[in-house]
Amino acid sequence: MDAFRGLVMFLMMAEVLQLSTVANALPGSGSWRFLSYHQTHVEWVGCSLHDLIQPSFSFLVGVALPFSIASRTSRGQPIHRMALHAWWRALLLALLGVFLRSTHSAQTNWTLEDTLTQIGLGYGFLFLLGFRSVRAQWLAFAAILVGYWTAFALWPAPGPEFNYAAVGVKPAWLAAHGLGGFAAHWQNNSNLAWAFDTWFLNLFPREQPFRFNEGGYATLSFIPTLGTMILGLIAGGVLRSDRTPTAKVRWLVAAGTIGIAAGWLIGASGICPVVKRIWTPSWTLFSGGGCLLLMAGFYALLDLRNTKNWAFPLMVIGMNSISAYMIAHLFEPFVVKSLETHLGKHFFRSAGAAYEPFFLGAAVLAVFWLMLFWMYRRKLFLKI
Repeated sequence: MDAFRGLVMFLMMAEVLQLSTVANALPGSGSWRFLSYHQTHVEWVGCSLHDLIQPSFSFLVGVALPFSIASRTSRGQPIHRMALHAWWRALLLALLGVFLRSTHSAQTNWTLEDTLTQIGLGYGFLFLLGFRSVRAQWLAFAAILVGYWTAFALWPAPGPEFNYAAVGVKPAWLAAHGLGGFAAHWQNNSNLAWAFDTWFLNLFPREQPFRFNEGGYATLSFIPTLGTMILGLIAGGVLRSDRTPTAKVRWLVAAGTIGIAAGWLIGASGICPVVKRIWTPSWTLFSGGGCLLLMAGFYALLDLRNTKNWAFPLMVIGMNSISAYMIAHLFEPFVVKSLETHLGKHFFRSAGAAYEPFFLGAAVLAVFWLMLFWMYRRKLFLKI
């Protein structure tokens, strides 16, 4: 789990490499375009490696929960104290996400689509499911997906008169990525979740009235995100079970394959598009399948075959994931300025101006890792 979580946080921190900037400066390079694609989110329908960061982080929260409950139970901690801790943790995660989204605002920016906030909004309910049977967990998972799909399907799809320009959707974007027919129920900034936010987020004090999220992200995505966490909860139960290690890998691979196939099929059939930004039910299945396969790979390599040395750099990050998340969001400007101050503004241009953002980002990423390594050596782990 620590190595998997480390990979997820590494991919998030690696945004400083600015691969898209390099790819734009080298338009003839297929390799840079490929790397750039997988370091950015797809515009609406589809999936890149970068799109699996948030699902993996949410999935791993679920995987860890059975181990946490077992540890606290073995220490004799009563359920009511565990519940208080879980709901307190959920509140802190939600507020920490709001804090991080407000660092460049004149006042608190009450937007609730941050990864930590989304996890916090669902974590208390996930904890309650941790004491239920596997059958109940699967039923809750199915109810969330079917219920969320039904709510979107019943909400009126935008008609031809809908003013997309007023909600930040440009004609060129709509022509390239817009949805038609039944899939239009999940169109960008014209769906149920968008409509909810235009009411709910305006209940909070704001610099300006909320009209739309530029990326199409929405508060209600925490509901299907809870579905992703439930998948992790079930997978965590499998890892803690008495099954043989090989049987655990087989279960994870089979479940992951089914998830990817089901999500893709539902999207391809037009029943529900695979959209990460509003976390459609098909996306929950597709990305959850990817998380299960990644979990299978890490478990097979690190626990089954006991080959752990290669994963040490990832474990340094994964064992301090909250610190890594905070460092990536708060420290980048300071580190960049410090590097330019002490090495010179053009130090990273020695390989050419096109590669400067990449080498500067690599240096920043190295500093981030060294900070986490320093904390690891001194057993300083930030936990909520």
